[in-house]
Amino acid sequence: MKVKNIPLVILGLIVLTSCKKENKTEDAVTDKNIDKAAWFIGEWGNKSKEGELTERWKKVNDSVYFGESYFVVNEKDTVFGEHVNLEDKNGKLSFIVTVPGQNDELPVTFEMTSSSENQIIFENPKHDYPNKIIYNKVGNDSLVAEIFGTKKGKMASEKFLMAKR
Repeated sequence: MKVKNIPLVILGLIVLTSCKKENKTEDAVTDKNIDKAAWFIGEWGNKSKEGELTERWKKVNDSVYFGESYFVVNEKDTVFGEHVNLEDKNGKLSFIVTVPGQNDELPVTFEMTSSSENQIIFENPKHDYPNKIIYNKVGNDSLVAEIFGTKKGKMASEKFLMAKR
C-alpha cells in the first residue's frame, strides 16, 4: 500500500513546484521600477498669488512615463517649463529632464537612488541645481516635490505642494 502512494506524493510535489515557479515568473514581470511611480500619473497643480504651477504625467508604455510642468503668471505668461521622461531601462529608473533655455537644450539625467511606497528620490551629484529631486506622496490627492542643490555657490532648495486635479 505504501508503494502505491509514493507516485501520488511525487506527482503532488511536481504540481506544487510548477505552480510556485509560475508565480515567481509573474512577480518578476510586474515588479518594474516604473511601477513605483504609478502614483505620478495624472494632473497636479497649485495656484498661489505668484501664479499657477501645473504638472502632468501620462503613461507612454510599460517602461516610460512622460511628464511636463510649467508655471504661469498673470494667467497667460509661462515663465518656466520642463519636459521629463521617466524611463525604466536595464533595471534602473531615470528621471530625464529637458528645460528650454537651459543646458543647451540637452537633457539632464537623474537616477533613482531610493524609493518607498510614498517617496522616490532621484539624484545627479554632477549637476549643480538641482542635484537631488524628491517626490513625496502625501495622499492619493496630494504630493510634494522638492529640489535641492547648489545655487550661486550656496545650498538651496524649493518645495512644490500640489493637489490632484
